[in-house]
Amino acid sequence: MSYLFTSESVSEGHPDKVADQISDTILDEFLARDPESHVAVESLCTTGQVVVAGEVSSNAYVDLHNSVRELIKEIGYDRGAYRFDGDSLGILNAIHEQSGDINRGVSRGDRIEQGAGDQGMMFGYAVDETETLMPLTLDLSHLILQELADIRREGKEMAYYRKGKLKTYLRPDAKSQVTVEYDDNHRPVRIDTIVVSTQHDDFIPALDDTEQAQVRADQEMLARIRKDVEEVLIPRVKAKLPEDIQKLFGKDMKLHVNPTGKFVLGGPHADTGLTGRKIIVDTYGGRGAHGGGAFSGKDPSKVDRSAAYACRHIAKNMVAAGVAREMLVQVSYAIGVAEPVSVFVNTFGTARPGVTDEMIADKIVKLFDLRPGAIENTLKLRNPIYRETAAYGHMGRQPRTMVKEFRSRYDKAPILREVELFTWEKLDRVDDIKKEFGIA
Repeated sequence: MSYLFTSESVSEGHPDKVADQISDTILDEFLARDPESHVAVESLCTTGQVVVAGEVSSNAYVDLHNSVRELIKEIGYDRGAYRFDGDSLGILNAIHEQSGDINRGVSRGDRIEQGAGDQGMMFGYAVDETETLMPLTLDLSHLILQELADIRREGKEMAYYRKGKLKTYLRPDAKSQVTVEYDDNHRPVRIDTIVVSTQHDDFIPALDDTEQAQVRADQEMLARIRKDVEEVLIPRVKAKLPEDIQKLFGKDMKLHVNPTGKFVLGGPHADTGLTGRKIIVDTYGGRGAHGGGAFSGKDPSKVDRSAAYACRHIAKNMVAAGVAREMLVQVSYAIGVAEPVSVFVNTFGTARPGVTDEMIADKIVKLFDLRPGAIENTLKLRNPIYRETAAYGHMGRQPRTMVKEFRSRYDKAPILREVELFTWEKLDRVDDIKKEFGIA
């Protein structure tokens, strides 16, 4: 029987994602100056205030206040009307030194032999229903919000005239949700429902002070936003999709836009944000599995993060090599121990004929070094690459190389770092895997 499956995403201006980006920005600032930094930073953001707490062991000094303010303005919170803006908010720094008891089990002379930063299990997942080998529901949810953010920054569409100038009515906070119908073979056949909720300016004023006039203005405003989502946002999203995915947008697709109505107050003023509260958005949108640990604010000695990236790298390369159409990989660790405790594979019955899940797990151990230090080296994780992961998903992104610049009044000159982003998304082990499995 066919079935419906749903995933959601949230924008970079969502309160929880603001907190994630703060934590990962601070992590990057430390790693840019001292690649051996050990960092575990949590952030909270609310009306006019950011609280940063956690543990750090580093030889670097970071201008935390300025880094946080610049990030928040870049996200788009740059006006007092938001009641949370980079220039005026208060920042409480409660970071202290990392526990020596934890550091003793992790840090060793030979980095390759360093122990896992914590116990736990981590998952990686891949499925062949999209070019990114990610679930279609999540891929579309992310793309909708990335396109909405592009429209907001361009300021030319989904806009209105104010004092003779064209100005976007979009504000930074937004959410999306996509429901797809799948057939008996677990293949997507149509998009059933899309939900888009976007924060906006109060850009259509009431004609007078009566309640009826305000209701009419709000209804007109909502109708305008819905029209723009239908005629601007969705067509721009579709234009970036391959033809087979475009065909899934049928006339019977249901579209809900700001279903609660007015959405002027948003962001951290309307809803307190915390690091690590969007872990399903960060990974696979409810498909596959998640080990429970959040990613943002943690340096790669924390296997919650690094081993989850390694598992995605394995699952993606395995599926790309044709070992299975769908694959879930789990590894687990004991704190202070380098070798994983277990490796588990589930291909949901999609593996090649004659290939068992147990066989795949055995070959993973042979092909991939899953010691935390080896993962750090292989995926080049001791670099300032993390802010870019903190919105629109850690998985399914495009690997790329870029030069990042870090500035501080405490540095003699700007620090430039050439880094590779999303290395765990590279299909660099496909040939090795095909050879191991005898795939032509």
